[in-house]
Amino acid sequence: MAPVPTLISQATTPKDYRQDGARHIYKHNGHRIHKGQMPPLMHAVGVLQVDLDNLGNVRKINWMRAPSHVPDVMREIERTVLAAAPFPAPVRLGAVTYTDVWLWDKSGHFQLDTLTEGQRLR
Repeated sequence: MAPVPTLISQATTPKDYRQDGARHIYKHNGHRIHKGQMPPLMHAVGVLQVDLDNLGNVRKINWMRAPSHVPDVMREIERTVLAAAPFPAPVRLGAVTYTDVWLWDKSGHFQLDTLTEGQRLR
């Protein structure tokens, strides 16, 4: 018998699920979230696709746009996603693949585009 998920998402589309995924990552990384608007120049910007099973476990992660100039940031983003599992179970979708943009500053703090507070102009 499969375990019953403790976190449930009622999202009906991958775009809706993106909000649940972003909030979940923020919940697990509150001390690492950049507060306020991001600086004008980012240390890294990456687009990551996360594939979850029906229980919210990460099946696969796939870089759509990798910040390959900073491989340490890529590894840290991947580690952050894997450490946050299980994500809210996409019960209405069965499984889900969602995409978000990671905005990373030089201090190692980040925002996700879904929940960003914007970016300062110079």
